[in-house]
Amino acid sequence: MSMASPANARTASDGFIVVAVLWILAALATLATVYAIYVANAAVAVAANDDAIEAEALVYASLELTAYRLLGVPKEEKRPTSGEFGFRIGRANVSVDYRSETARVDLNQAPKELLAGLFEALGASPEEADQFGDRVIGWRTPPAVGPQDKETSLYRAAGLNYDPRGGAFAHVDELWLLPGLPPALIERALPFITVFSGRAEVNVLDAAPEVLAALPGMTPERLNAVLGLQTAPSQSGQSASTVLGPTQTFTTTEGGKVVRITARIAFDNGRHMASEAVILVDGRREPYRILSWQDDVNAPAVRPQLSAGASR
Repeated sequence: MSMASPANARTASDGFIVVAVLWILAALATLATVYAIYVANAAVAVAANDDAIEAEALVYASLELTAYRLLGVPKEEKRPTSGEFGFRIGRANVSVDYRSETARVDLNQAPKELLAGLFEALGASPEEADQFGDRVIGWRTPPAVGPQDKETSLYRAAGLNYDPRGGAFAHVDELWLLPGLPPALIERALPFITVFSGRAEVNVLDAAPEVLAALPGMTPERLNAVLGLQTAPSQSGQSASTVLGPTQTFTTTEGGKVVRITARIAFDNGRHMASEAVILVDGRREPYRILSWQDDVNAPAVRPQLSAGASR
Protein backbone atom coordinates (compact mmCIF):
# COMPACT_ATOMS: atom_id res chain seq x y z
CA MET A 1 0.00 0.00 0.00
CA SER A 2 1.41 3.39 -1.08
CA MET A 3 0.78 6.69 0.61
CA ALA A 4 1.20 10.30 -0.73
CA SER A 5 4.18 11.96 0.72
CA PRO A 6 3.70 15.10 2.85
CA ALA A 7 5.47 17.14 0.17
CA ASN A 8 2.98 16.04 -2.51
CA ALA A 9 0.04 16.80 -0.19
CA ARG A 10 1.34 20.27 0.48
CA THR A 11 1.79 20.88 -3.29
CA ALA A 12 -1.82 19.89 -4.03
CA SER A 13 -3.10 21.98 -1.14
CA ASP A 14 -1.05 24.98 -2.23
CA GLY A 15 -2.34 24.62 -5.80
CA PHE A 16 -5.94 24.62 -4.61
CA ILE A 17 -5.35 27.74 -2.52
CA VAL A 18 -3.74 29.52 -5.47
CA VAL A 19 -6.70 28.68 -7.71
CA ALA A 20 -9.15 29.87 -5.04
CA VAL A 21 -7.25 33.10 -4.57
CA LEU A 22 -7.21 33.68 -8.34
CA TRP A 23 -10.97 33.15 -8.50
CA ILE A 24 -11.51 35.60 -5.63
CA LEU A 25 -9.25 38.16 -7.31
CA ALA A 26 -11.13 37.75 -10.58
CA ALA A 27 -14.45 38.22 -8.79
CA LEU A 28 -13.15 41.32 -7.02
CA ALA A 29 -11.87 42.70 -10.32
CA THR A 30 -15.29 42.14 -11.88
CA LEU A 31 -17.02 43.84 -8.96
CA ALA A 32 -14.57 46.74 -9.18
CA THR A 33 -15.29 47.09 -12.91
CA VAL A 34 -19.06 47.03 -12.32
CA TYR A 35 -18.70 49.58 -9.55
CA ALA A 36 -16.54 51.81 -11.74
CA ILE A 37 -19.14 51.70 -14.51
CA TYR A 38 -21.89 52.48 -11.98
CA VAL A 39 -19.95 55.42 -10.57
CA ALA A 40 -19.25 56.75 -14.08
CA ASN A 41 -22.92 56.46 -15.10
CA ALA A 42 -24.02 58.04 -11.84
CA ALA A 43 -21.63 60.92 -12.41
CA VAL A 44 -23.01 61.46 -15.90
CA ALA A 45 -26.59 61.33 -14.59
CA VAL A 46 -25.80 63.78 -11.78
CA ALA A 47 -24.07 66.12 -14.26
CA ALA A 48 -27.08 65.98 -16.59
CA ASN A 49 -29.40 66.62 -13.65
CA ASP A 50 -27.24 69.54 -12.58
CA ASP A 51 -27.51 70.96 -16.11
CA ALA A 52 -31.30 70.63 -16.02
CA ILE A 53 -31.55 72.35 -12.63
CA GLU A 54 -29.25 75.16 -13.75
CA ALA A 55 -31.14 75.48 -17.05
CA GLU A 56 -34.43 76.00 -15.21
CA ALA A 57 -32.86 78.79 -13.14
CA LEU A 58 -31.43 80.37 -16.29
CA VAL A 59 -34.84 80.34 -17.98
CA TYR A 60 -36.35 82.06 -14.94
CA ALA A 61 -33.57 84.63 -15.19
CA SER A 62 -34.48 85.15 -18.86
CA LEU A 63 -38.11 85.80 -17.93
CA GLU A 64 -37.12 88.21 -15.16
CA LEU A 65 -34.79 90.18 -17.44
CA THR A 66 -37.37 90.35 -20.23
CA ALA A 67 -40.07 91.61 -17.85
CA TYR A 68 -37.61 94.16 -16.46
CA ARG A 69 -36.83 95.42 -19.97
CA LEU A 70 -40.52 95.85 -20.76
CA LEU A 71 -41.63 97.32 -17.45
CA GLY A 72 -38.63 99.63 -17.30
CA VAL A 73 -39.73 101.60 -20.35
CA PRO A 74 -40.83 105.13 -19.38
CA LYS A 75 -44.58 105.70 -19.52
CA GLU A 76 -44.27 108.24 -22.30
CA GLU A 77 -42.52 105.72 -24.51
CA LYS A 78 -43.98 102.71 -26.31
CA ARG A 79 -42.90 99.29 -25.10
CA PRO A 80 -40.91 97.28 -27.64
CA THR A 81 -42.92 94.44 -29.15
CA SER A 82 -39.86 92.29 -29.85
CA GLY A 83 -36.18 92.13 -29.09
CA GLU A 84 -33.22 89.97 -28.19
CA PHE A 85 -30.35 90.01 -25.71
CA GLY A 86 -27.81 87.69 -24.15
CA PHE A 87 -26.09 87.15 -20.81
CA ARG A 88 -23.75 84.76 -19.05
CA ILE A 89 -24.24 83.26 -15.60
CA GLY A 90 -22.10 80.55 -14.06
CA ARG A 91 -20.95 78.12 -16.73
CA ALA A 92 -23.46 78.95 -19.45
CA ASN A 93 -24.23 81.53 -22.11
CA VAL A 94 -27.89 82.38 -22.65
CA SER A 95 -29.44 83.88 -25.77
CA VAL A 96 -32.94 85.31 -25.32
CA ASP A 97 -35.49 86.26 -27.98
CA TYR A 98 -38.85 87.77 -27.06
CA ARG A 99 -41.80 88.67 -29.27
CA SER A 100 -45.33 89.86 -28.70
CA GLU A 101 -47.92 87.10 -28.90
CA THR A 102 -49.95 89.27 -31.27
CA ALA A 103 -47.47 88.17 -33.94
CA ARG A 104 -49.42 84.89 -34.05
CA VAL A 105 -52.94 83.99 -35.18
CA ASP A 106 -55.21 83.52 -32.16
CA LEU A 107 -57.38 80.41 -32.55
CA ASN A 108 -60.02 81.90 -30.23
CA GLN A 109 -60.25 85.37 -31.74
CA ALA A 110 -59.20 85.29 -35.40
CA PRO A 111 -61.98 85.54 -37.99
CA LYS A 112 -62.53 82.70 -40.40
CA GLU A 113 -60.89 84.63 -43.27
CA LEU A 114 -57.62 84.84 -41.36
CA LEU A 115 -57.73 81.23 -40.22
CA ALA A 116 -58.43 79.96 -43.73
CA GLY A 117 -55.74 82.26 -45.08
CA LEU A 118 -53.17 80.70 -42.76
CA PHE A 119 -54.08 77.15 -43.76
CA GLU A 120 -53.88 78.14 -47.42
CA ALA A 121 -50.52 79.87 -46.91
CA LEU A 122 -49.25 76.63 -45.35
CA GLY A 123 -50.22 74.49 -48.32
CA ALA A 124 -53.94 73.71 -48.21
CA SER A 125 -56.10 74.33 -51.25
CA PRO A 126 -58.58 77.22 -51.00
CA GLU A 127 -61.49 74.78 -50.61
CA GLU A 128 -59.71 72.76 -47.92
CA ALA A 129 -58.56 75.91 -46.11
CA ASP A 130 -62.14 77.16 -45.99
CA GLN A 131 -63.32 73.87 -44.46
CA PHE A 132 -60.48 73.87 -41.92
CA GLY A 133 -61.42 77.41 -40.92
CA ASP A 134 -64.97 76.19 -40.34
CA ARG A 135 -63.67 73.41 -38.07
CA VAL A 136 -61.78 75.90 -35.90
CA ILE A 137 -64.85 78.12 -35.63
CA GLY A 138 -67.01 75.07 -34.93
CA TRP A 139 -64.73 73.89 -32.11
CA ARG A 140 -64.83 77.21 -30.26
CA THR A 141 -68.53 78.04 -30.86
CA PRO A 142 -71.21 76.90 -28.37
CA PRO A 143 -73.35 74.13 -29.88
CA ALA A 144 -76.64 74.98 -31.50
CA VAL A 145 -79.81 74.30 -29.55
CA GLY A 146 -81.46 71.06 -30.59
CA PRO A 147 -80.46 67.45 -31.20
CA GLN A 148 -79.22 68.00 -34.76
CA ASP A 149 -76.09 70.07 -34.27
CA LYS A 150 -74.20 70.21 -37.57
CA GLU A 151 -70.72 70.35 -36.07
CA THR A 152 -71.35 67.45 -33.68
CA SER A 153 -72.76 65.42 -36.57
CA LEU A 154 -69.50 65.91 -38.45
CA TYR A 155 -67.56 64.45 -35.51
CA ARG A 156 -69.89 61.45 -35.40
CA ALA A 157 -69.54 60.92 -39.16
CA ALA A 158 -65.75 60.97 -38.74
CA GLY A 159 -66.01 58.16 -36.18
CA LEU A 160 -64.84 60.29 -33.27
CA ASN A 161 -66.07 59.52 -29.78
CA TYR A 162 -65.97 63.12 -28.54
CA ASP A 163 -67.75 66.35 -29.38
CA PRO A 164 -66.33 69.75 -30.27
CA ARG A 165 -65.46 71.73 -27.15
CA GLY A 166 -68.09 74.39 -27.73
CA GLY A 167 -65.81 76.92 -26.07
CA ALA A 168 -62.41 78.54 -26.32
CA PHE A 169 -59.34 76.52 -27.24
CA ALA A 170 -57.42 75.81 -24.04
CA HIS A 171 -54.23 74.91 -25.90
CA VAL A 172 -53.06 75.03 -29.51
CA ASP A 173 -52.60 71.24 -29.41
CA GLU A 174 -56.38 70.89 -29.47
CA LEU A 175 -56.02 71.53 -33.19
CA TRP A 176 -55.08 67.83 -33.41
CA LEU A 177 -58.61 66.95 -32.29
CA LEU A 178 -60.38 68.64 -35.19
CA PRO A 179 -61.61 66.20 -37.85
CA GLY A 180 -60.16 66.36 -41.34
CA LEU A 181 -57.03 68.42 -40.65
CA PRO A 182 -53.91 66.65 -42.01
CA PRO A 183 -51.25 66.04 -39.32
CA ALA A 184 -48.54 67.58 -41.50
CA LEU A 185 -50.58 70.77 -41.85
CA ILE A 186 -51.12 70.96 -38.09
CA GLU A 187 -47.38 70.61 -37.44
CA ARG A 188 -46.68 73.43 -39.89
CA ALA A 189 -49.33 75.62 -38.25
CA LEU A 190 -48.25 75.24 -34.61
CA PRO A 191 -45.41 77.83 -34.75
CA PHE A 192 -47.84 80.47 -36.02
CA ILE A 193 -50.90 80.08 -33.77
CA THR A 194 -51.71 80.92 -30.16
CA VAL A 195 -54.48 81.00 -27.57
CA PHE A 196 -52.94 83.85 -25.55
CA SER A 197 -53.05 86.87 -27.84
CA GLY A 198 -56.62 87.89 -27.13
CA ARG A 199 -56.67 89.83 -30.40
CA ALA A 200 -58.46 89.13 -33.66
CA GLU A 201 -55.70 90.96 -35.55
CA VAL A 202 -51.99 90.16 -35.95
CA ASN A 203 -49.08 92.52 -35.38
CA VAL A 204 -47.60 92.98 -38.85
CA LEU A 205 -44.35 94.42 -37.49
CA ASP A 206 -43.53 91.16 -35.66
CA ALA A 207 -45.42 88.48 -37.60
CA ALA A 208 -43.65 85.78 -39.57
CA PRO A 209 -43.92 85.82 -43.39
CA GLU A 210 -46.31 82.84 -43.24
CA VAL A 211 -48.69 84.84 -41.01
CA LEU A 212 -48.42 87.91 -43.21
CA ALA A 213 -49.21 85.79 -46.27
CA ALA A 214 -52.39 84.63 -44.50
CA LEU A 215 -53.86 88.14 -44.41
CA PRO A 216 -56.85 88.43 -46.76
CA GLY A 217 -55.93 90.59 -49.72
CA MET A 218 -52.20 90.21 -49.21
CA THR A 219 -50.15 90.38 -52.41
CA PRO A 220 -46.46 89.60 -52.99
CA GLU A 221 -45.76 93.31 -53.39
CA ARG A 222 -47.45 94.19 -50.09
CA LEU A 223 -45.71 91.28 -48.37
CA ASN A 224 -42.28 92.46 -49.46
CA ALA A 225 -43.11 96.01 -48.38
CA VAL A 226 -44.18 94.86 -44.89
CA LEU A 227 -41.07 92.71 -44.51
CA GLY A 228 -39.10 95.83 -45.37
CA LEU A 229 -40.85 97.72 -42.58
CA GLN A 230 -39.89 94.99 -40.10
CA THR A 231 -36.20 95.55 -40.80
CA ALA A 232 -36.42 99.37 -40.94
CA PRO A 233 -34.65 101.28 -38.15
CA SER A 234 -37.88 103.11 -37.25
CA GLN A 235 -41.27 101.46 -37.60
CA SER A 236 -44.47 103.46 -37.57
CA GLY A 237 -48.10 102.44 -37.64
CA GLN A 238 -48.77 105.11 -40.23
CA SER A 239 -46.28 103.65 -42.72
CA ALA A 240 -47.66 100.16 -42.11
CA SER A 241 -51.19 101.37 -42.84
CA THR A 242 -50.03 102.98 -46.06
CA VAL A 243 -48.34 99.80 -47.22
CA LEU A 244 -51.13 97.41 -46.22
CA GLY A 245 -54.06 99.22 -47.78
CA PRO A 246 -57.31 97.23 -47.37
CA THR A 247 -55.40 94.38 -45.71
CA GLN A 248 -54.99 96.46 -42.55
CA THR A 249 -58.49 95.41 -41.40
CA PHE A 250 -56.93 92.28 -39.93
CA THR A 251 -53.74 93.88 -38.59
CA THR A 252 -52.35 95.92 -35.74
CA THR A 253 -49.01 97.37 -34.72
CA GLU A 254 -49.70 96.95 -31.00
CA GLY A 255 -47.89 94.38 -28.93
CA GLY A 256 -50.18 93.78 -25.98
CA LYS A 257 -49.15 92.42 -22.59
CA VAL A 258 -48.45 88.81 -23.56
CA VAL A 259 -44.92 87.95 -24.69
CA ARG A 260 -43.37 84.72 -25.94
CA ILE A 261 -39.77 84.19 -24.81
CA THR A 262 -37.29 81.67 -26.17
CA ALA A 263 -34.17 81.04 -24.08
CA ARG A 264 -31.32 79.08 -25.69
CA ILE A 265 -28.66 77.88 -23.25
CA ALA A 266 -25.13 76.80 -24.20
CA PHE A 267 -23.18 75.17 -21.37
CA ASP A 268 -19.40 75.17 -21.29
CA ASN A 269 -19.46 71.35 -21.41
CA GLY A 270 -20.97 71.51 -24.90
CA ARG A 271 -24.56 70.72 -23.91
CA HIS A 272 -27.34 72.87 -25.38
CA MET A 273 -30.91 73.38 -24.16
CA ALA A 274 -33.80 75.54 -25.30
CA SER A 275 -37.00 76.49 -23.51
CA GLU A 276 -39.98 78.61 -24.49
CA ALA A 277 -42.35 80.44 -22.18
CA VAL A 278 -45.32 82.74 -22.61
CA ILE A 279 -45.76 85.38 -19.93
CA LEU A 280 -48.27 88.09 -19.13
CA VAL A 281 -46.39 91.29 -18.31
CA ASP A 282 -48.76 93.34 -16.18
CA GLY A 283 -46.73 95.08 -13.52
CA ARG A 284 -49.65 95.72 -11.18
CA ARG A 285 -49.83 92.92 -8.61
CA GLU A 286 -46.73 91.12 -9.89
CA PRO A 287 -44.19 91.89 -12.63
CA TYR A 288 -45.28 88.95 -14.77
CA ARG A 289 -47.24 85.71 -14.75
CA ILE A 290 -46.26 82.53 -16.58
CA LEU A 291 -49.00 81.29 -18.92
CA SER A 292 -47.08 78.51 -20.63
CA TRP A 293 -43.68 76.81 -20.34
CA GLN A 294 -42.15 74.23 -22.66
CA ASP A 295 -38.69 72.68 -22.42
CA ASP A 296 -36.88 71.09 -25.35
CA VAL A 297 -38.70 73.29 -27.84
CA ASN A 298 -36.94 71.63 -30.79
CA ALA A 299 -38.61 68.29 -30.05
CA PRO A 300 -41.28 67.11 -32.53
CA ALA A 301 -44.91 67.81 -31.76
CA VAL A 302 -46.78 64.99 -30.05
CA ARG A 303 -50.38 64.36 -31.01
CA PRO A 304 -52.64 64.18 -27.91
CA GLN A 305 -54.77 61.09 -27.45
CA LEU A 306 -58.22 60.84 -25.89
CA SER A 307 -59.11 57.68 -24.03
CA ALA A 308 -62.06 55.63 -25.16
CA GLY A 309 -65.32 57.15 -24.06
CA ALA A 310 -63.84 60.57 -23.48
CA SER A 311 -65.92 63.52 -24.50
CA ARG A 312 -65.54 67.24 -24.87
